[in-house]
Amino acid sequence: MEVINRSLERIRLETRIRILDVVSVVDLTPHMRRIRLTGPELEGFQSPGHADHIKVFLPSDGKPLPRPERHPDGLVWPDEVAKPFVREYTPRYFDAETLTLDLDFVLHGNGPAAGWAAAARPGDQLMIGGPRGSIRVPEAFDWYFIAGDETALPAIGRRIEELPANKPAIAIIEVPEAADEQRFETGSPVEIHWIHRNGREAGADNLILPAVAEIGFPAGVGFAFVAGEAQMAKALRHHLVARGFNNDYIRAAGYWLRGEAGD
Repeated sequence: MEVINRSLERIRLETRIRILDVVSVVDLTPHMRRIRLTGPELEGFQSPGHADHIKVFLPSDGKPLPRPERHPDGLVWPDEVAKPFVREYTPRYFDAETLTLDLDFVLHGNGPAAGWAAAARPGDQLMIGGPRGSIRVPEAFDWYFIAGDETALPAIGRRIEELPANKPAIAIIEVPEAADEQRFETGSPVEIHWIHRNGREAGADNLILPAVAEIGFPAGVGFAFVAGEAQMAKALRHHLVARGFNNDYIRAAGYWLRGEAGD
């Protein structure tokens, strides 16, 4: 009998601090802004997994950040430098030839990252670090399931566009309104269901779970990627297991928690 290897591939990467320049700012939708970064320090950058995270360092006092020193216990900033805000973002696109990196920022609330993105202009600088590691999903599954809210759209978009060709997938995506839907280029037959909050508070109701409960799943062994509000991700994992998913074949990540401050 043929043994199929469906183990996730875990990759360790060199962690580097990079200071990059903003070259373009584009509003994809009313609530999503894409910022393209460039610079020679992107040489050697890698992001092999769709849900990779880089750290974004944002000055807390509005002053440019100097490059920190790397110590065994972590990064050390000069005494006179105010400790920066640190947030995590998924690399949306990276082009090794042009040395450009695209990051997508959700424009909502008054968090440091959303505020920086709202004011970003070409010529600004941004300091990033990582990714420290990556997880790559094998192509050995029969089909793929994807779900999340707008905070997971960069990872969801990469997941859809990097799916194995001709492997079916189902995606359930919650966004603020219809105008926030995005288009993805993929060689996989993906069935996308968009959910619009239309003024309802993000995370107040688990709108994704009842939508998933009404959908039939394809035959075979599937892999699920779920990300967004933490309680939604937890509840959806339980639902998928109850419907026959192997718990080892589910990646459910809480990107934010309703009621807690932050981006």
